[in-house]
Amino acid sequence: MKILVLGSGAGGGFPQWNCNCVNCKGQRSGRIRAVERTQSSIAVSADGQAWVLLNASPDIGGQIRRHPQLHPRQGLRDTPIKAVVLMDAQIDHVTGLLGLREGPCIDLYATRCVFEDLTSGLPLLNVLQHYCGTRWHMLAVDGTRTRFEFEIEAAPGLRFTALAIPGKAPPYSPHRREQVVGDNIALRVESLADGSTLFYSPGLAQVGDEESAWMGAADCVLVDGTFWQDDEMQRAGLGANTAADMGHLAQQGTDGRPGMLEALRDTAAVRKVLIHINNSNPILDEDSAPRRALDALGIEVAHDGMEISL
Repeated sequence: MKILVLGSGAGGGFPQWNCNCVNCKGQRSGRIRAVERTQSSIAVSADGQAWVLLNASPDIGGQIRRHPQLHPRQGLRDTPIKAVVLMDAQIDHVTGLLGLREGPCIDLYATRCVFEDLTSGLPLLNVLQHYCGTRWHMLAVDGTRTRFEFEIEAAPGLRFTALAIPGKAPPYSPHRREQVVGDNIALRVESLADGSTLFYSPGLAQVGDEESAWMGAADCVLVDGTFWQDDEMQRAGLGANTAADMGHLAQQGTDGRPGMLEALRDTAAVRKVLIHINNSNPILDEDSAPRRALDALGIEVAHDGMEISL
């Protein structure tokens, strides 16, 4: 299995265009050693020929241009991107769909909740019907079914399993204040050739028994690295919400509750990688104490252009 990290940052990327926090200002001035990051999305393939996008970042055009594997190959108009799977309906994970409007009809894999959000509160799919259009393949995760296994015919060699996870619906969702099963999913991606597996979850509010079991059974875990501390935004003066308020599990635990570091430390995965890094997170500074703590635990920090082969 081949994995391309197209974007590794959280919403707004890094440095964020309007932010003058320690990290953003430090990166622009060269005072800290940190690389730029676009908003998160990855692509997966069994053979390096047919690719599936997991989320569609607002930065998708530039991300595709920077990855020759995703360039057109035959004829005047062509793309090796065969489908898009959405983990949720958050604006930084879905608005890249508009950037794909010049291509063929988009085969879109999403839960009913996400489809409803994208035809109501943020009606991207309605707009796309005036361009390339979309074919919706429902990921049947709901109140009675928390797992759904599927394959993508145009991108053979991989088996996907969607797992409903706790999280937050976006602000424009009709059920923002009351979570519905299917608002957020994680994905298990398995190679049918050799059984290698990826667990992917750029937004993860908690690591329960089921999530822990999936992570432990994966060869590579690519998970939520948004915040270092639960009150990080408050400490930085950037906002009133905690990581938990926004549906993310911070790397450091709080009030006796374990964080993402503990979850990753206890998993047997060979590759443990954090993605969806917020501009406030001190791990962006490659010389920081938190970054050294990750290095000591064998936990990697995803960067744009990172390639993983399983």
